[in-house]
Amino acid sequence: MQTLAQTLSAQAVNASLTQLLVTLAETSIAISGAVRHGALAGVLGATEQENVQGETQKKLDVITNDMLKDALKADSTVRGIASEEEDYVVEANAQGEYLVSFDPLDGSSNIDINSLVGTIFSVLPAPAGEFNEQSFLQAGRKQVAAGYVLYGPSTMMALTTGKGTQFYTLDPDSQTFLLTNDNVQITPDTAEFAINMSNQRFWEAPMQTYIADLLLGKIGPREQSFNMRWIAAMVGDVHRVLCRGGIFTYPTDNKNPAKPFKLRLMYEANPMALLVEQAGGKASTGYETILDIQPTEIHQRVAVILGSANEVDTCLSYHGIDYSEEPSID
Repeated sequence: MQTLAQTLSAQAVNASLTQLLVTLAETSIAISGAVRHGALAGVLGATEQENVQGETQKKLDVITNDMLKDALKADSTVRGIASEEEDYVVEANAQGEYLVSFDPLDGSSNIDINSLVGTIFSVLPAPAGEFNEQSFLQAGRKQVAAGYVLYGPSTMMALTTGKGTQFYTLDPDSQTFLLTNDNVQITPDTAEFAINMSNQRFWEAPMQTYIADLLLGKIGPREQSFNMRWIAAMVGDVHRVLCRGGIFTYPTDNKNPAKPFKLRLMYEANPMALLVEQAGGKASTGYETILDIQPTEIHQRVAVILGSANEVDTCLSYHGIDYSEEPSID
């Protein structure tokens, strides 16, 4: 099996991006160790702080954020970082070529029940000139790499550098990521969906109707049975979609009119959308392709519908949108 570095070399990924991706991989190995120690290391539970989104921070949120921030600031290829746990962007190295956005521990509400969590990251080219938040506000299609690391029964990384989507598995003996799937492909059709049904009454009418039709199964207009799966961590639900197809959605809702969207564009939706598109799937808000959105701020939130291409198209048809054509690639 090829190592991560060997695979990136075979893909002709340049030396600076390879260095950055190796830094992210090595840091995720350290995070995996921290997650696995759990209660033994006294890192479970919540802090008394809230992040910029007003969410209570878990202890491991803060620990893993600092681990990634310190490692990336020490990497000469990194111009700056943006994190779910940081109010503002953080400058790193003046000569750095890349910007990194990340969610250090997606699904952290699962930590205390020993369920799936993961790290999501997005890499953008650093524009010339002054460094500030505006530097990060690039459409998702500008990403030069994106991925996540899933901390589960085994530690796995999904990665794309624009040359398809690959899976790597951490060898616990060598502490090295080894390539275990060099061409991840999402089946175009599916009979599985993932959604937080507790919010059903707050969804827009198109999503209400779409999910209702899925639940009707063979007696409904879809004339087939669907199963629902929900891990409550985007990284886990998207991993399942990449492994065996499906549709994952966190749609617009009016539970809190001031916050109609849940997931963050820069360090959740964009990297996941690139992974999914590179694996043959599709990703949309219901009204526009995620990777084509022009960001307005680093903590911007969006609705997300992604997964098996034909099922995403069906969902979008309920919204009155025809996205059956292939997404445009710059």
